[in-house]
Amino acid sequence: MMSWTAICNADELVENSGVCVLFDTEQVAVFLVQAADETLLYAVGNYDPAGGANVLSRGIIGSVNGQTVVASPLYKHHFDLSSGSCLELPQLQIPLYDAKLQHGQLWLKARAEQAASAA
Repeated sequence: MMSWTAICNADELVENSGVCVLFDTEQVAVFLVQAADETLLYAVGNYDPAGGANVLSRGIIGSVNGQTVVASPLYKHHFDLSSGSCLELPQLQIPLYDAKLQHGQLWLKARAEQAASAA
């Protein structure tokens, strides 16, 4: 799926917290992060590869060495929301999705490298 898809109303997102949405057949964790004077939007796979469960949307948002991360509620591994890499176990990676807020809705799109690996 390489085109933009409307997922939900923007007012269903919770600032500085995660929300799990269904995108095609995948669970995606969406984070609306207020940082200084800007609002950042991140969308990553909800599946925690270390814990083996769909829980990342329930994780705690924070910053480690200047990187915006989500700490998994299971084993507290930190996943960089910009790169998808796990800080404690670099061999673990979560998928990233393009996200935007437009016309009062959250829109998602699979990234090209993920669409290619899913094919």
